[in-house]
Amino acid sequence: MLRAAGLEFEVAAPRVDEATIRESLTAEGAPPRDIADALAELKASRVADAGSGALVLGSDQVLDHEGRTIGKSASPEEACALLGALSGTRHALHSAAVIFEEGRPVWRHVSTVRLQMHALSAAYIEAYVDRNWESIRHSVGGYKIEEEGVCLFQRIEGSHFAILGLPLLELLAYLRLRGVIEG
Repeated sequence: MLRAAGLEFEVAAPRVDEATIRESLTAEGAPPRDIADALAELKASRVADAGSGALVLGSDQVLDHEGRTIGKSASPEEACALLGALSGTRHALHSAAVIFEEGRPVWRHVSTVRLQMHALSAAYIEAYVDRNWESIRHSVGGYKIEEEGVCLFQRIEGSHFAILGLPLLELLAYLRLRGVIEG
């Protein structure tokens, strides 16, 4: 998304055990929105260098179903079970982004998208996961709306970019305000 928007950047993968942190924050009673924000901040902080002057972006996405935080499925069976639980119900995706500068957070945003899934049969879900496992295995919720996963939904309210994992329009507005990009 950043490259498509014309931004130049370097990728640095932080060493973060997302599952453990998500479980810990959930046990402490943190709401899913706050968990996405905390993970995005932690990722940015792990890469940020207090002396570099570079802007460091961290992001994360969390699925919120009936107040429960749901991560990525570890197997096709887990994906089928998750999609079965989401079938016919509403859920939310919280996509968080945090920018660090000089070793401290200077900007953050969490976008929330609400999605209503069609009621799906177990046979359809299993066939969908079988066809798409390699593509969806790293996706929160077990679907990608930019692919066949869009067929799972009857209603989507919110930013397309946030569903893809980043509140891009808000990020671009901040970068424009800072003079990092023209506009």
